[in-house]
Amino acid sequence: MNVELRHARVVTAIDRAGSISKAAVELSLPQSSLTAQLRRIEKAVGGELFVRTRSGVTPTPLGERLIPMLADLTRQADLVIAEATAYTSDVFRFGNTEWTPPSLRAVLQAALPVAEVRTETLDPATAVAAVRGGALDAALVTGTPGTASAGHLEPPLSGAVVVREPVWLAVPPRHPLAGRSVADVRDLAGLRWIRYARGHWFHPIEKQLFARVAGDDPEVLHHVDGHHEAMNWVRDADAAALTTPTGATREVTLVPIRDTERTELLLVWRGDVLTESMRRGLLETVRRYYRDYARTIPRYWPWITDHPGDFAELGPFGPTAP
Repeated sequence: MNVELRHARVVTAIDRAGSISKAAVELSLPQSSLTAQLRRIEKAVGGELFVRTRSGVTPTPLGERLIPMLADLTRQADLVIAEATAYTSDVFRFGNTEWTPPSLRAVLQAALPVAEVRTETLDPATAVAAVRGGALDAALVTGTPGTASAGHLEPPLSGAVVVREPVWLAVPPRHPLAGRSVADVRDLAGLRWIRYARGHWFHPIEKQLFARVAGDDPEVLHHVDGHHEAMNWVRDADAAALTTPTGATREVTLVPIRDTERTELLLVWRGDVLTESMRRGLLETVRRYYRDYARTIPRYWPWITDHPGDFAELGPFGPTAP
């Protein structure tokens, strides 16, 4: 029996899972079948690769030598498959949180070597699940910094921070705070508010900021399920709302908040789907698009250029861009 790629995947899965039973679940195989496969593989390589215990498995001395080589074999094979499929696939499926401008699809279409880019707007958790399950090739998701960071994504998912956005105040153009160059947290007290529904991704971020308002018992007119609905209520109900600058519309006025909370915009992809060159190109494209979109938002681009340390992820595509 020759050692084949499928055998390397079996050994790698067992080592990663730490037990045959957990690996069987991951591979969708009966435990007895996986055990039999492992025995045949061990016979082929001339010795046991794992020591079986009640708590799981640990590599034998032979396993310690061979398992890293088999894991590297699977990684190299995945790269070959990804490279081959990346340039033969007709469709690239991309998810985005909150809302998706048509211009984003156009930019992705121009940058990616595929026949068609299809975009879809999803909440962050659903988008991540869709990438994990293969329904999407990549997605932009938002959340609290750290909770959705690349270090918290489990294989086969990978990710990179695109930018960390500040949370600002949105008010009607004639609101008393509209002319302020910056507002303090204490200025939020006493306003009539549009807030976010408990299930919305922005709710915990909003809650953190409101917790810092002394004696906070705000008057809330309505709970919304998205930034654009919030902006409509701000405009029509003469109220205030919290938002990211890119979540605002032209009908409202944005006011920066001093020492505000931040959100994290994360690009997520499957490591076995995108090649390294496609990943770099996609991340560069998204960051360039964010830079160009930020230029269209009153007050935001000057803020970015005045606070380059807060937007380090934009690199040469941010404050230093001409």
